[in-house]
Formats: sequence, C-alpha cells, structure tokens
Amino acid sequence: MKRIVVLSGAGLSAESGLGTFRDTDGLWTKYDLEEVATPQGFSRNPALVHDFYNARRANMRAAAPNAAHAALARLSQSPGVTLVTQNIDDLLERAGASGVIHMHGELDRALCAACGHRWTAPDVMTPDAPCPACAAGPTRPDIVWFGELPYHMETIEAAVTEADLFVSIGTSGTVYPAAGFVELARAVGAETLELNLEGSGGRFDTVREGSATDVVPGWVAEITGDA
Repeated sequence: MKRIVVLSGAGLSAESGLGTFRDTDGLWTKYDLEEVATPQGFSRNPALVHDFYNARRANMRAAAPNAAHAALARLSQSPGVTLVTQNIDDLLERAGASGVIHMHGELDRALCAACGHRWTAPDVMTPDAPCPACAAGPTRPDIVWFGELPYHMETIEAAVTEADLFVSIGTSGTVYPAAGFVELARAVGAETLELNLEGSGGRFDTVREGSATDVVPGWVAEITGDA
C-alpha cells in the first residue's frame, strides 16, 4: 500500500454534531475567541475558559463517531498510514483508529502550566483544581490555543515528506502551519487529494466534493480494495 498521510479537520466531525468555526448558531458564536482560545484570555478569566471547554467536552462525550470516522479507523490499521487531525475530539479513537496525531491537543486531556504534567481531564475542570503531580497550577485543557505552536510538527512533517499520497479531509486548508502540508507534499512529489464540501482553491491534484460521510467511506474502500 502507498504511504498515506491523512489530515482531518472540523468537517470530519460536523455530522456527529460537533460544530465548526463557521457555524452561524454553534458554540463558537457564543464566545469571543480571544477570550476563550488564547493564553491571554486564560490569564484574564480562567473560569470562563474552563466553562467553554467543559461545554465542548460534554458535547464531545455525547457525540458518536460517524461513517467517516469509522472508515478512517479501518484505514489506520493498514501499514504506511498516518492519521493527523486538527480536531480536539476523540471520535477517531472511539471509532477504533490507532496512532492518531492530535496537532491541536485533546479535550480529554489536562495540562499543568507549572510543571507540564498531563493527565485525563475530568468532565468538569475548574481554575482551582491542583495538578496531581506537583499540586500547583494553573491547570488548563491540553489544547493548542491561538498563538501557541501546534504539537508534533516534526513528526507530521517527516511523515508528509515520506508520503506517496497526502489527503486533506474537512478542513479549509487556509491556516498555517497545517495549510503548508499540501505544498510540502507536492514539493516531494506526492499525490494530493482533497475531500471537502467545497474545494479550497486548486492546490490539490484531485478534489472530491461532498460531506465527509458521503465521500470518505467510498475513498477508503477504493484504497483498501473493498470498493
């Protein structure tokens, strides 16, 4: 099988009821992103930030993986496949995917800003909860906020430079550094494919338009020979 790197974004989980940045009436629209998704916002009002992510965590835990998650989970069992996601939900893992690289962190994880310890987040996080390792704080969601560096960039870039096929699913592809992955893939001669509601503008060799549950299972079936 080809060496494949799959980058997924919010469009992968939208049909499971988890909103995207563009939703006109979704959770994101009820908050100022500067206040809930930046280190500065957390410093100003940690309770507000925890309230926001507690709500997102509850939404995630009430959601179920969809057919696109299940298809990618099957694909992840094949040799040479790397799943990278911008999403902070756990739906790929709950669908059975292995080795998912979360470049923006995970809602199910907590982080101590004092000592760097990470642990499984409770349903409800609060500003006064101490770190289980150092008993200090503040403790925060293990999420990459605006202005912070995404996780695992060296690992992701190494995988892309070795890929035969780079696939982008459900992401606008306009925010760096993730937006640069397709250029990196093209520079090393990899094929590039976009699966999205609408194409993002001509940077991919092939574009298949449609919802994730419509286009992802069919593509995976072709790759695995189950079509």
